[in-house]
Amino acid sequence: MNKSAMIRARVDPQLKDEVEDLFAQLGLSTTEAITLFYRQVKLNRGLPFDVRIPNAVTQRTFAETDADENIVRCDDAQDMFTRLGI
Repeated sequence: MNKSAMIRARVDPQLKDEVEDLFAQLGLSTTEAITLFYRQVKLNRGLPFDVRIPNAVTQRTFAETDADENIVRCDDAQDMFTRLGI
């Protein structure tokens, strides 16, 4: 397959660095990750994940956690299961 098509995009530099670090941890180059994304879009005939506007409860939860409110911290997984009654 001829790989001569070029994609150019502007993204936040910090986001780019953080994501490229994650790609490296996964053993992927940026080109490989973009190709993987494109193949998944083709396979799914759309985005390979849901894109939705959060509902009111989710928006409120995001706002509260961003403000460090209503957060339950657990010591470990067992503590979490105990708190959840599982």
